[in-house]
Amino acid sequence: MSTDTGKQHEMQRALNSLISTLLDSQKGFADIGDHLKDDTLKRYFLAESLKRASFRGDLEEILHQDGVHDIKESGTTAGTLNRIWGDLKAKLGGGDHTLLETAEQGEDEVKKAYADALDQNLPLPVRQLIAEQQAHILTAHDYVKSHRDALAAK
Repeated sequence: MSTDTGKQHEMQRALNSLISTLLDSQKGFADIGDHLKDDTLKRYFLAESLKRASFRGDLEEILHQDGVHDIKESGTTAGTLNRIWGDLKAKLGGGDHTLLETAEQGEDEVKKAYADALDQNLPLPVRQLIAEQQAHILTAHDYVKSHRDALAAK
């Protein structure tokens, strides 16, 4: 296997991993957004779900340009379990604080996935796109965490 082919496979693995994680995140934000009582948080979560879908689309486009057309549309096992746990908490009456706690735990996984991807040897344009997405992910994580903390203080 040539070095270029190895780099290409490394990039494809990194992007596929991010796409799976973003799918989890997109579904998680939508699911939790549906259960939140606070209208401002609900709107934020639903908008963030759409943002994750957009990020996925950008990464899938890179794979398409790279000749990969069979992109698996499945999330991760951890993401599925996190969503089920959040759904269960909502049904048991956990309230917005508990839902934000679940969301923040899910976002920790997304942060890790982006950090892992940026540890790979990626072409500069791909690295820049992932870094830009990561900056948004970190801001969203902090937003969720600060609102979770504010609800805990009440």
